[in-house]
Amino acid sequence: MSLPRTPRIAYGGDYNPEQWPREVWAEDHRAFDLARIDTLTVGVFAWALTQPDADTYDLSVLEEVVERAHAEGRQVCLATGTGALPPWLATEHPEVNRTDFQGRVHGYGQRHNACPSSTVYRRAAAALAGRVAERFGDHPAVVAWHVNNEYGGFDGGCWCERCGADFRAWLRERYGDLATLNHAWSTTFWSHRFTDWDQIAPPNMLTEHWRGPDHTAFQGITLDYRRFQSDAMLRTFREEKDAIRAFSDKPVTTNFMGMFRPLDYHRWAPHLDFASWDNYPPDDRSASRMALTHDLMRGLKDGQPFWLMEQTPSTTASRDVNPVKRPGVLRLWTWQAVAHGADAALFFQMRQSRGACEKYHGAVLGHSGRTGTRLFREVAALGAELERLGDRLLGARTPARVAVLFDWDSWWAVEMSDGPNRHVSYPGTQVAWHRALWEAGAQVDVVPVTADLDRYDVVVAPLLHLLEGDIADRLAAVAARGGTVVTGVLSGRVDEADNAFLADVPGPLGAMAGVRVDETDAQPPDVANPVTLTDPSAPGDTVTCAGRLVFDLVLPQGAEVVGTYGSDFYAGTAAVTRNRHGAGEVWYVGTLLDADGTAWVLRRVLDRHGLLGPFADAPGLEHAVREVGGRRYELLLHHGDEAVEVRAHVDATDLLTGREVRAGDALALAPTDVLVLEVGR
Repeated sequence: MSLPRTPRIAYGGDYNPEQWPREVWAEDHRAFDLARIDTLTVGVFAWALTQPDADTYDLSVLEEVVERAHAEGRQVCLATGTGALPPWLATEHPEVNRTDFQGRVHGYGQRHNACPSSTVYRRAAAALAGRVAERFGDHPAVVAWHVNNEYGGFDGGCWCERCGADFRAWLRERYGDLATLNHAWSTTFWSHRFTDWDQIAPPNMLTEHWRGPDHTAFQGITLDYRRFQSDAMLRTFREEKDAIRAFSDKPVTTNFMGMFRPLDYHRWAPHLDFASWDNYPPDDRSASRMALTHDLMRGLKDGQPFWLMEQTPSTTASRDVNPVKRPGVLRLWTWQAVAHGADAALFFQMRQSRGACEKYHGAVLGHSGRTGTRLFREVAALGAELERLGDRLLGARTPARVAVLFDWDSWWAVEMSDGPNRHVSYPGTQVAWHRALWEAGAQVDVVPVTADLDRYDVVVAPLLHLLEGDIADRLAAVAARGGTVVTGVLSGRVDEADNAFLADVPGPLGAMAGVRVDETDAQPPDVANPVTLTDPSAPGDTVTCAGRLVFDLVLPQGAEVVGTYGSDFYAGTAAVTRNRHGAGEVWYVGTLLDADGTAWVLRRVLDRHGLLGPFADAPGLEHAVREVGGRRYELLLHHGDEAVEVRAHVDATDLLTGREVRAGDALALAPTDVLVLEVGR
C-alpha cells in the first residue's frame, strides 16, 4: 500500500469542531484558507459521540465535519475515534479498563485507558472502525485512515489477569514447552523454575518487581512481557485495520511517538501502510534529537516518507514548564521534518480546546479565533511556502550511505540490566552518536537490526547489547567488503533471551573487532576518565576527551589502539581500537565518549568513505538531501544562534525565493533560516 495521494505536502492538522458551536466552523475554514491549510485530521477522540451507547451509532456530526471539509476543498485523514474509552463502555464493562504495574485496576478517565487483552474492548473498537469505514470508505475527501491514537501512553501497558492469560498463550507459541522457557529465562536462578504454565503471572509490582517494571530476579520474563505487550497492542491495531479494509483500500496508519520505549515500532511497521508520528521535543535545543527521530520514523518503512501527524505550532500543555516556540522555530522545525522525509506537516491542534486539560495547548487558532497574531502569520507564511513547493518533494528519499542500528530489544535489555550502571541511557547514547554524524553532514538512515546492510558503507551500532539472528555475521560482512562498522561498550553481551554469551566480551562481535574485554568498570555520572585519541596513521591528529559511566578494559587481539584511558588503575590501556577486517575496518569504542570524542571517531570513519558533508565545519548548519524522479534537492537549515556564511557547492535554485545559486556563491544564513535548493536547475 502506498502513501496517501495528495497534490502537495499535506498541511493542516487535528481538527475537532464538535467542541464548538457551528457558527465557529465557518470562521475556522476562512482562517484555514488564509493559512493554505488543505488537510484536516478528524474524529480522533469521537467514540463517545459516534457511539453513545452499546446499541447506537450516530455518525451525523462526523458526516457534517467531513462534508464541510470536502465542500471547502480540503482532504481528510479520518480517525476511527478509538483513542479513549467512552464512559458507558468503561462502566458497563469494567473489564475493558487497564490494570497498572502496581496492580491497581483503573476506573474511567484519562486516555490510553484500555486493556489490550479485553475481548469486549477489542470487539467494540473494531466494530466502530468498521462502521466509520463503511460510511466513509469511498468518500472523496478521505485520503488516509488514522487508527486509535498514540498507543501505549503512560506506563505502556496492562498487567491484569486477562493479559496474564494472553501472555501465557504468547509464551506457549514462542517456546513450545516449559523446558525451553525455563532454559531461556534461566529460572534455576533463585528457584524460579516453572512446572506449570499457570504459574506464570504478569511481572508487576505484586510479583516482587520491587524496583519498577524493568527490574526482576529473572529478566527474561520482563523482556518477554515487553515484547508481548507491544504485540498485544499491535493486535488491536490490526483488528481495526481489518475492519477498515472490509470497506476501504485507502492507506492506514497510527501515530507513533518517536523514541518511545514501550512499543517496538519495528515489529509494528510491516502492518502500517505508512508511518506517522507526533513530534513534541523536550526543549527548544533538540534539533539533533528530532533529526534522529525523523530518521527512525523514515526507517520504519525502508526509507519511505512518513507523515508528521502532530506538532505544536506554539506550546505544549503537558509539562511543568511550557515555553512558546520562538519566532522562526515553527518554520525551521517543519522544514527539518520535510528534509528528513515528511510528506505531511500537521499540527495539534487547529483551534484551542475550550476546556479540559489541553485548553492551554498551542493551536493555529486561539480561543478567540484571531488571525492577526504572530503565530498565525507564521503558520500562514509557512503554508504559502509549502504551496509554492507543490509536489516536488513528495515521495522523495534520502540517499544515505550511513546506517545507525536502533533496536528496541537492546534498549529494553540494557536498561533493565542489574549492572553495570543504571545511569546508561539507550536513547541518550543513540542521540550522542547520531548527533556526531548529523553535525558532520552525513546522510543517515536509522534502521532495525534486520535491515539489509548491503547499501551502506558505514554502519554504526551503539549499545547493541542484545544480538539476535545473524546480525553479527552481517556486520562482519559490511567490513569484509570494505565498509566500516563502529560499535562499542555494552555491545555483544547477551542473546535474544537476555542470557550472557559463554565467551569473552563482546561475544560474537569480538573476532571482527579484534578485541576482548577483560573487565568493565562503572563510575557515577560526575566521574570522567580522560581519553586520549590519536590516529596511528596521523600521529599529530590527537585530542583529549572524556569517557563516562562505563569503561571497558579492552585487550587488543589484533586491533590497533586509537584511544587510551588517562586515569585509574587502567590508565594507559586501550579505550578505543580499530581493526582491519577483510577490506574494511571495525572500530570498538570502550566507553561513552563526550561529544568531542564521539565526533573525532565518527568524522574519521566518514572521511575514509568520502561522506563528510560540504558544511561539516559550519556550526548549527544542517544539510539534508532528498531525491525523487531523477531530481536532487538539498536543504540547508540553520539551528545556530549566530549567522553563518558558507560557499555553495552546487549550481541550484532556491525554491523558496527563486534565487539562482552558482557553486562558489556566498550563502549567508541567519538563525532559523532555511534554503530549499533544487540542484542543477
